[in-house]
Amino acid sequence: GYAPDSFRETRDHLKSLGYTEDELLAAGLIKRSEKGGTFDFFRHRVMIPIFDLRGNVIAFSGRKLDPEQPGGKYVNSPETLVYKKSRTLFALNFAKKSQTRRYILCEGNLDAISMHQAGFTNAVASLGTAFTSQHAGVLKRYTDQVILTYDSDGAGIKAALRAIPILRDAGISARVLNMKPYKDPDEFIRTYGRDRFEAVLEGTATPLEFKLAKAVKKYDLRNDAQRLQYVDEAIGILAGSAVSPTARDVYAGRIAEQTGIDKKAVLVQLERAVRGAGRRA
Repeated sequence: GYAPDSFRETRDHLKSLGYTEDELLAAGLIKRSEKGGTFDFFRHRVMIPIFDLRGNVIAFSGRKLDPEQPGGKYVNSPETLVYKKSRTLFALNFAKKSQTRRYILCEGNLDAISMHQAGFTNAVASLGTAFTSQHAGVLKRYTDQVILTYDSDGAGIKAALRAIPILRDAGISARVLNMKPYKDPDEFIRTYGRDRFEAVLEGTATPLEFKLAKAVKKYDLRNDAQRLQYVDEAIGILAGSAVSPTARDVYAGRIAEQTGIDKKAVLVQLERAVRGAGRRA
């Protein structure tokens, strides 16, 4: 309920509550300049509070208002005794109250806020760091399934590919949302609305299908050499995954349709790759 007009007013207000300058420095709310003075670390930024699982504010995230403003798009509080970004998930204190065991993992806190505004209260996000095994360990207490809604650009795809094995190792099944041509959930929801987004959530691709879809885009299937390169990569992906014989038959048929190569030939190569992967394991 406090709306300061300036950093000096904020600092004076906090000091009036009994906080010392050293405590404000330790909390990361202020920084010391080269000249020895102090300045507001979050100046000219939208302030977003970060809560722990009990609902206590333990840190802040700040998004800059002016694109020309120096510094990164986001800045986060430094790690403290109560804030460890490698195991803190934004909005988990709210998501844990949702009535579902399926969570939505967003790339940033504003994406998670947009999801909650649209009614998807099971959305969370990591904070200023890549998704870690510690994050997955925390999530495992509340969910067995996660839908990744990372941005559809190159960086978002790489982040999703890194997160998938981390989630799998924690015993959490991962599904990847395809939002193209839209960049993020907020853009998709503003274009099509909440109901359409919910329908897309129900039909998300599995991690295996996500990897295969990413692989096929790298090749011109009209070119014989590239068509064979795609088959080799797709078979490598399938051989490295825990795919049942039935699923292998289905995916071999799909690869055959995409490339015009006989399905039996694809299956023979796939079976050899699966046996080779088993021997290496």
